[in-house]
Amino acid sequence: MLFIFDMGGVVTNTFKMDSLYQKLGISKEEFFKICQEDSKIWPYFQNGFIDAKEFWNSFNKLTQGKIPPVKNDLFRLTFHPSKNMETIALIKELKAAGHRLVCGTNTIQSHWENHMERGDYSFFNQTYASNKIGISKPDKEFFNVILEAEGYEPKDAFFTDDRIENVLAARELGINAYHFDSASGFREYLHSMNVL
Repeated sequence: MLFIFDMGGVVTNTFKMDSLYQKLGISKEEFFKICQEDSKIWPYFQNGFIDAKEFWNSFNKLTQGKIPPVKNDLFRLTFHPSKNMETIALIKELKAAGHRLVCGTNTIQSHWENHMERGDYSFFNQTYASNKIGISKPDKEFFNVILEAEGYEPKDAFFTDDRIENVLAARELGINAYHFDSASGFREYLHSMNVL
């Protein structure tokens, strides 16, 4: 069986970027309006088409005269998630039982590097990150890329994510998908499916 785990909010605890918005002096809504509505720099960054330096250069041009220019990669400097040890224990248990475990995550270069340094991806056989494969959830192609690379049919795969839109997209493909609320909740779901 193939298990696809999201990273943030599942393997690591959800990290709020409030300190980044505070440093910029703008709200989360204003930040994403600049990065997603006024431009497409966020999806370009998340899908690996631009790097952190290009992102912040573009951001500075878009906000010129409104806020002070950003000189450092604030995504790196403000990103400090913690590991969810219950989820990690479940991953290790599934792996020991002979299942294939992969991470399927939407991320950006700065956070990818941080997770790599911390060893957060080391629990998996393989990692499929949006910034590396050029596509992000909830696009169904994200899941198709993983299934094809791993050689599994949707019915033989389990996916868990804390974002319902990603879970629904996986279900539409026929993947067994669980909306993550806790490691114990996912464990109970797997028991009900006779996997554990």
